[in-house]
Formats: sequence, structure tokens, C-alpha cells
Amino acid sequence: MDEKTRVLIVEDEARIARFLQMELEHEGFEAETEGNGTRAYERIIQEKYDIILLDVMLPGMDGIEICRRVREISNVPIIMLTARDAVEDRVEGLDIGADDYITKPFAVPELIARLNNAIRRRDLAEGDPSDRLTVKNLIMFLSRYEVQVDGEIVALTKREYDLLEYLLRNKRTVLTRDQILQEVWGFDYTGETNVVDVYIRYLRAKLDDRFNQKYIYTVRGVGYVVRD
Repeated sequence: MDEKTRVLIVEDEARIARFLQMELEHEGFEAETEGNGTRAYERIIQEKYDIILLDVMLPGMDGIEICRRVREISNVPIIMLTARDAVEDRVEGLDIGADDYITKPFAVPELIARLNNAIRRRDLAEGDPSDRLTVKNLIMFLSRYEVQVDGEIVALTKREYDLLEYLLRNKRTVLTRDQILQEVWGFDYTGETNVVDVYIRYLRAKLDDRFNQKYIYTVRGVGYVVRD
């Protein structure tokens, strides 16, 4: 890579932070470390990083709060580092805007793959500032990670946004629950099987009900479709 990708590793265990820094630098990244949550947040808002590796348990300010605050001002990709049994942390992190998570302990090749994938998604979104998805009076601005209805910004969680984006990208195509589950939640999802229906209700409450407009249609016995 001509210009190195700049990564901030926010991890309070010095041994792990140094190990990650060495591995990422070996792979061609420019990696920096920070062990305190409050200082990490200050660095993120003052410096320009291409991606953030963010541990959840931190002194000063925890990773969930850092992620929440960063998402108010920036779309920099964030990958959460969580304990294997910290399911609630992973769910909360994704809901407030984390792009991905990886559980400890993890293999370095998997981490590199997730980093590269997050960067590719960012580059695709930012490649064309006018890139947008629309249906009726709703506009999704991909480069800004923003949804508007009649010019009014609609606050969505990361999962709600991903679900809406998938529906919009397949406008006028009926999508089964299994298709949606695999594409939005991933093949390794092992949670509740009705999670698609639950999040469709969330979207309808924020869009259809709030703006008295029909965006998401149910195809009984099959799934859902967005159409004009």
C-alpha cells in the first residue's frame, strides 16, 4: 500500500497492545496504541485515523461509550475487541455503530481480514459522495451513513441501518427471512430466529409509522420487500 493505513489500537493490556502493534506493522499498517479510554477518545477527535481497534473494558472511559461518542461525529470504522462470553457488549457495540467485532483470543489472520474488510466497505461508501439509495421520500446517503425522510434525519442503530440498506439495494425484490438473516446478521448467527421480524418492526416504527408512509411490505409466507 502506497499510503499506510493508520490504526489506533485502544487496549489497556500493554502486552496485547504491543503484540497487535507489531503484527499490524508487519502487515504494512501504521499502528499506534493507547491504554486509557479518555485519552483514546481525545486522540480520535484530534487525529485522523483510518480505523479503530477498540477494547470494551478500559480505564477512564469504556469502549462502548467511546464508540457512542465517536459515532456522533465520525464514520471512522470501529472494530470492537470483546471477551468470548461478552454477548451483550457485542450486541450493544453493533447497535451503537461499531462496524464489526472480534472475540479474544483471536487469530491474527482473522483480525487482518476483518480490518481489510472494514476498510473496503469504507472506501466503497466514500468513493462517490453522491452515492445514495432512495425509495419514495426516503434517501439513504451511503457516504454519510445517514437516512433522511423529507429532509429530516432518522436515527437508526447500526443493525437497523444495515437491514434497511440491504432492503433498498434489493428494491422491488422479495427477500426471504433466511436471505435477510444471512446477509445482514451473517451465516454464523445463532440467536433468535424471529430477529428479522423484530427489526422490521423497529424500522416500521421509525419510518412507516412515524412518517405515515409505507416503505416495507410483507409478502405473506415469504418475507419482505421495499417498493415505491
